[in-house]
Amino acid sequence: QVQLIESGGGLVQAGGSQRLSCAASGRTFNSDTMGWFRQAPGKEREFVASITWFVGSINSPYYADSVKGRFTISGDNTKNTLHLQMNSLKPEDTAIYYCAARSGPTTRRDDAYEYWGQGTQVTVSS
Repeated sequence: QVQLIESGGGLVQAGGSQRLSCAASGRTFNSDTMGWFRQAPGKEREFVASITWFVGSINSPYYADSVKGRFTISGDNTKNTLHLQMNSLKPEDTAIYYCAARSGPTTRRDDAYEYWGQGTQVTVSS
C-alpha cells in the first residue's frame, strides 16, 4: 500500500521560508512523477510543482507560474523523499499543501495523480 506523508508545514511570516517534505513508501518509485499541490480556503486544489523520477536520476522540474523563482522542488529517489523549498512566501501562498504521485510523465492535472498524502497546512502571515 502506497503512503505519502507530508511534514514541515506551519506558520511563517511573509517574506520568510519554509521547507516541506514528503516521505513515500509502499513501492519503488521510478518512472514516476511526484508533485506538490495546494488548496486554499474556498478555492480549488491547484498544481504547484512536480518532478519526474527515473532510475538513478530526477528530471524535469515543472512549476506553476505563481511560484516559479520562489519555490524549488527536489527529491531523493533512493530514499523516496520529496521536498519543496519555499522562499519569499506571500500570504496568498497560505494553503494546505499535498504531496502526490503518479505513474508516468508530469502533468498539472490533479485527477491524473493516483496517490495523495493527507496534507500539511502552511500559513503565511502578513
